[in-house]
Amino acid sequence: MDNDQLLLDAIFCARRAGKVQLEYFRTSNLGITTKLNDSDIVTVADKLSEEAIIDFVHEHYPYHSILSEESGSELHESDYEWVIDPLDGTTNFSSGLPTFCVSIGIRYKGTTVVGVVYAPYLDELFHAVRGEGAYLNGKAIAVSGKSDIHKSVVSTGFPVDKNVSADNNMDNVERVLPLVRGLRRFGAAAVDICYVAAGLLDAYWELNLHEWDVCAGLLIAEEAGAEIEHFRTDRNVSVLVATPAIAEVISPLLGREPRTKND
Repeated sequence: MDNDQLLLDAIFCARRAGKVQLEYFRTSNLGITTKLNDSDIVTVADKLSEEAIIDFVHEHYPYHSILSEESGSELHESDYEWVIDPLDGTTNFSSGLPTFCVSIGIRYKGTTVVGVVYAPYLDELFHAVRGEGAYLNGKAIAVSGKSDIHKSVVSTGFPVDKNVSADNNMDNVERVLPLVRGLRRFGAAAVDICYVAAGLLDAYWELNLHEWDVCAGLLIAEEAGAEIEHFRTDRNVSVLVATPAIAEVISPLLGREPRTKND
C-alpha cells in the first residue's frame, strides 16, 4: 500500500477531527465525564473526533485494524493498524488552554510507517513517513542538537494515577530540574514529542503513557533525529525523547522499575 496516500488520508482525518474540536473549544457544552478519576476526563469532542476518524477508516480501509483511546481495539486480518488519540490534551481542551491535538499513527506489521499530529488551535501539523524525514506545516524539522544540559529546556508530564501512587514522576523532576534552563509541562504528550522533533524542546520524558499517546509522535521524532528510550517496562509506555547529547545526561537520572529479589 502507498504510504504517501496513507499520509494524505491521515492528514485529512486529523484536520477533520481538529475542525470538530474547534467547534467545541471554549464553549460550555463539552459534556465532561470522568474515567479513572477526576484527572482522567473525556468530552463530547473526544468522542466526536474519534468518530470522524474511525468512520473514514471504516469507509476507505475497512480491513485495517484500529487501536483508539476511547473505543479500544478493533482487530481485522490486516497488516495495517491505525493508532489513534482523537484528542490528546483533554484537560487543556476542557479548560480552554490551546495545547491539544489529534494524533494518528499507522503501523504496518507492527512498525509505524506514517505519523500525523495536528494541533488545530495552534494550526501546527507535524507529519512523517518512515525514511522520508519529519515536517512541520510542510517544512523539514530536526532536533535542536543542543549539548549543554544547563542551556536546555525540557518538558515532562505526570501519570493519571498520581493521586494514589507515589510513583508519580516527582523523583525524576527533583533530579532533572536543577540542571536545566527550564522545565515545562504542556499537557499533551504528542505535542511534547513533536516539539522535541522540531527543536523547540531539547527533551521530554513521561511515564505511564499509552500507545495512542506516542505512536505518531515517536515516528516524527525518530525521523527528526531524536534519541528515543523506553526507560521503564512496568509503567505502560514510559519514554524519554531528546536530542542525543541531552538524552545522554537525562537518561541516567530517570528512575527505573524496582528490582526483584532475583535481580
